[in-house]
Amino acid sequence: MQTDTEGLMTSLASAGNLGSVRSTVPRDPDAVPLTASYSALMRTVRDAGLLRRREGFYYAVFAGLALALGGIITGMVLLGDSWFQLLMAGALGIVLTQIAFVTHEASHRQIFASGKVNDWVGRILATAVVGISYHWWMHKHSRHHAKPNQLGADPDIEADTIVFTEADAAKSTGFLALITRRQGYLFFPLLTLEGINLHFRSILSLFDKGRVEHRYLELTIIALRLSLYVAVLFMFLPLGMAFAFLGVQLAVFGVYMGASFAPNHKGMPILENDTNLDFLHRQILTSRNLKGGWWATAMFGGLNHQVEHHLFPNMPRPALSRAREIVREYSNAAGISYTETGVMRSYGIVIDYLNRVGLSARDPFDCPLVNQFKRS
Repeated sequence: MQTDTEGLMTSLASAGNLGSVRSTVPRDPDAVPLTASYSALMRTVRDAGLLRRREGFYYAVFAGLALALGGIITGMVLLGDSWFQLLMAGALGIVLTQIAFVTHEASHRQIFASGKVNDWVGRILATAVVGISYHWWMHKHSRHHAKPNQLGADPDIEADTIVFTEADAAKSTGFLALITRRQGYLFFPLLTLEGINLHFRSILSLFDKGRVEHRYLELTIIALRLSLYVAVLFMFLPLGMAFAFLGVQLAVFGVYMGASFAPNHKGMPILENDTNLDFLHRQILTSRNLKGGWWATAMFGGLNHQVEHHLFPNMPRPALSRAREIVREYSNAAGISYTETGVMRSYGIVIDYLNRVGLSARDPFDCPLVNQFKRS
């Protein structure tokens, strides 16, 4: 039998399913944590063996990524002074994103049974290969998982160049307001700068005054990685080509990362900061899955099964598709709205949602002086 809280959440989720408008779930003071419902689902998943580690799968992934990196390096050497090097730059951006996916999985303890081993593998991949702080990623992403799409709690919906709420859009002024009002259309072009943004923010976080785990180790490794990478490019390629290579690699990395994470929650219901909602409903109602078979799982590193990933963060990638069948059936039986859409459709939803939010931005030309000239 469906409770009042379940009915309320289902109705609100259904209204926000297409992500065309911002849906806000109000605080329900009578909400009762449905821990029993989640526990039953967890038992079903565990009994099906879906939480068992799949180390063999990840060893194959590691080997494949190592071969891909070796192929790119070999291609760069063979191509020499050629603008076809930009194809290698694009390929490198793709491979580094795939490595970032594995880093993400290590941070969730999906790969190895030992948490310490997962952390060190994740830290080495993040700092020495991708060039991003593992500490920064862990803390930021953990906050997101705890309260996805909740105002004041989820760092992924905090105001930046792109804003995700009408309230933040209304604060935009000047040139930023021009961007905000068209942010849906500008979303993918802006992602070409996301690679630089991720590197900059993660490095900046290592200088925070608070406690930063392995601060100096991460700073040292990242500094060595970035300096060696740039030095190799500028030593073996002409100046203009080296800049172009670096630009293409960072642009591809940024677009691929942004395009992989954006469909997961953008355009789904946003929760007020005092929302009292149980874990099961919170994770399902704010997450969106992407349709597709093995190719989608490979392309998005398992992020296409976002609902299941949020419900079972330490579930290995190969088990997510089976868990999807269980969770979808369970959600339908419980009357909980389960959102799943095609990849291209999800991008359309995100663009439409961001444009709708962006319309709340102030007109950058709305000032007394300008209005006076308009009237004259």
